[in-house]
Amino acid sequence: MNLLLKNANIPQGDRQVKADILVRDGKITGVTSDADGFAADRVIDVDGKLVVPGCIDPHTHFMDPGFTHRETFTTGSRSAAAGGLTCHVDMPCCSKPSVRSKGELHQKLNPLKDQAYIDFAFWGGMTGEDVREGKLDNVWGQVEEGVTAFKVYMTPSVPTFPKVTDAEMLEIFYKIAETGLPVGIHAENFDICSFYTEKLKNMGRTDAPAWAEARMALAEKTAIQLIIAFSEETGARVHIVHMSTKEGAELVRDAKRRGVKITAEACPHYLTLNAEEHMTRFGTLAKIAPPLRGTEDNEVHWQALADGTIDFVGTDHAPYEIATEKVGEGLDIWNSFPGIPGVETMVPVMVSEGLNKGRLSLSRFVEVTSRNAAIHFGLYPKKGSMELGSDADFTVIDLEREYVVDQEKVQSMAKYTPFHGMKLKGKPVMTIVRGEVVYDEDNGGIVGCSGYGQFVTRQSNAQLNRVEGELVY
Repeated sequence: MNLLLKNANIPQGDRQVKADILVRDGKITGVTSDADGFAADRVIDVDGKLVVPGCIDPHTHFMDPGFTHRETFTTGSRSAAAGGLTCHVDMPCCSKPSVRSKGELHQKLNPLKDQAYIDFAFWGGMTGEDVREGKLDNVWGQVEEGVTAFKVYMTPSVPTFPKVTDAEMLEIFYKIAETGLPVGIHAENFDICSFYTEKLKNMGRTDAPAWAEARMALAEKTAIQLIIAFSEETGARVHIVHMSTKEGAELVRDAKRRGVKITAEACPHYLTLNAEEHMTRFGTLAKIAPPLRGTEDNEVHWQALADGTIDFVGTDHAPYEIATEKVGEGLDIWNSFPGIPGVETMVPVMVSEGLNKGRLSLSRFVEVTSRNAAIHFGLYPKKGSMELGSDADFTVIDLEREYVVDQEKVQSMAKYTPFHGMKLKGKPVMTIVRGEVVYDEDNGGIVGCSGYGQFVTRQSNAQLNRVEGELVY
């Protein structure tokens, strides 16, 4: 099908330029000021709205297969489409089986092929158990199947994805360095978190902010220090997922200056929410790991995102069933599950609080919501680009539209969010994946079909050499 997007404002550096966009068979074939003569099966007049490369969430837990009482790939993908996302990269841990081998990857992938509304890729995984059982070479089968990166946890995740000890993490870094792929780390010092959790529990603390006190900033700081040292020793490309502290940002900034192969991810909640206010207001519904921090951490992270210290944003979308896992009988801040949904609020929050408030330039907004993640995960320029030949993935944004986040109206199965009640200005109103409209806010909402979304794989490192240097590796 041929598509013509008329009267778009597209980013050209930090300026918006009026243009028409030509799409043929799901690929961008032209960007022009005059589309007369282009034979289109469908013409969409976006009436001066901002059209950016399709936004990407590089950090999701869609819980499928295996935990579909929390979310399914269908509902998670619908929610992502409604939030302006055209592609996401799903984590290896929150499914049955978890993804730690080629066979497990296919066991996860096969049931999901007819569920997705938007395109998706996978992280691969490595655990302490894999080290102890001599299964490190399982990384190669995952690489062959196109995983975009590998994930390890320094603190417990789920029973099927054990954490690593320091020595096990070092062994994993040596192995993954051979592949050239990044390794993403949940960076919290387990001993610190465990000790202070028990200490506060024994003191009788059950208030929500106690969660943040137990998993103090020092736990993240010392974990990142170790990761940097291990990267320098092994040559592994390390990536700090959901970084939460100002101390972490300073460590990453310094490491980049020294030439360490390190990148970092921010999450909208670590940019805009804080433990004192939002954990007090929402209780266990705002419980995440790492926990929310302070307002100073928020501002330091905005600056780090703007200046390139932090490379891109992701959601850590991790929904749980409210009645049995978040606020049900017998649940408190210690035994409830840590996680929040996020795919439907990522782009609105970044537009409202980042772009519209001047914390991010237009060019930087495009980098941190699309381009840099596509480069990092080996999807560029298929994704994250408006070059000729790239996938025709677009997020159409009304910069003036104002709305209030309402947790009851989200597409996700998880009808809760600590962004509930937040007033935002600027909203994605149309999501286009490979030339097909999958979400149109003003004409029916979700208009795409489950099964349209495709599994996309990492390109070879050789294909990426021309763009990798633009991120600090």
